[in-house]
Amino acid sequence: MSDRISLPDWLTDVLSAYGQVLSELFWFFVGLTSVYLLGRIVLVPLVARFVRARNRNNPTIESAAQTYLRVVLIGFATLTGIIAAGYGNVLSESAVIIAALTFALGIAGQQVFGSLISGMFLVADPDFNVGDWISWPGGEGTIESVDFRVTRVRTPNHETIAVPNTELTDNALTRPYGRDRYRITEQVYVAYYEDTEHALLELQQIATNQEFVLDDPAPNARIVELGENAITLQTEFWIADPMNQDILTARSDFRRTVKRRFDEEEITLAPPSAQLLSGEVTVTGERTDPSGNGS
Repeated sequence: MSDRISLPDWLTDVLSAYGQVLSELFWFFVGLTSVYLLGRIVLVPLVARFVRARNRNNPTIESAAQTYLRVVLIGFATLTGIIAAGYGNVLSESAVIIAALTFALGIAGQQVFGSLISGMFLVADPDFNVGDWISWPGGEGTIESVDFRVTRVRTPNHETIAVPNTELTDNALTRPYGRDRYRITEQVYVAYYEDTEHALLELQQIATNQEFVLDDPAPNARIVELGENAITLQTEFWIADPMNQDILTARSDFRRTVKRRFDEEEITLAPPSAQLLSGEVTVTGERTDPSGNGS
């Protein structure tokens, strides 16, 4: 007599199905992980080294090449895992599944693909490079990297923000300063009764004497508006690479020096109010007590 316990047919079928599913999952992850790790360890560094050697003055190309290569690598690793799991024939023979996947990706990934295409346009733009200072309607800062979906920008506050690539391609970008210098523009308001020429000379001299200000181009100062209550003066000066400068501190130091120097020279920065009153008021009269007698 045999001691083996026979399982019901339905339970045997269930266990067999689970075993097949686990086996397929195992081979799927083996194929995916093997290809992905091999690509990240060998292929990506090799391509990055090649791109870096061919584009030494354009770090944007290197950053973008690594980003898009990782995307392709993930797709290829996933496809390898599917084939390793034994579903390669499904992908090659089932037009319905391929059409369904294409439709689903087209609907769900519309924004992602839009960002991807926008990122490619940014990478191809010769005036858009890592290290450049840019300004757009949503802010300004230094480009740190162009990724799959976003561009990372470091702001003057030393905060890194992720800007969608579509926002940069859909709006006008300003890159007036290059990557080796940055222009700071400051405005001050002086009263009409002050010596404007004296104020302009002081502004230009203050900017020239700041240690962080570049000698070339030289600082300048000019009148930009004759306002209703004050004259607007503007000075422009340049500092070195904004990646290595604290722009907010530079602005603050310049403004502090302007306030101190104008106080010493007795130059009124702006009238205290829109209307200036002068003169005196004299009050005369008699005080009347409750009894009706004046005093």
